[in-house]
Amino acid sequence: MIKCRSQMPNRKIEIDLSKEEGNAYYIIGLVDTLGRQIGIHRKVRKDIKQTMMLGTYEDLIKTFDIWFGEFVILYK
Repeated sequence: MIKCRSQMPNRKIEIDLSKEEGNAYYIIGLVDTLGRQIGIHRKVRKDIKQTMMLGTYEDLIKTFDIWFGEFVILYK
């Protein structure tokens, strides 16, 4: 069955933090990937990543959620 693109549901990206995709390097990499897609300037993306790396893993996750929580669901 072929449907019109306008009928596609808007789904959030889902990440299970207990799996390989939940590691810090993967999540930091998403800052650039998703940031580019939603139009966040390169300097701002760099600042986000630096902030994420300042604290613990929990701090990293919280910072990511602040910036990308509208687009990504994180499961602990």
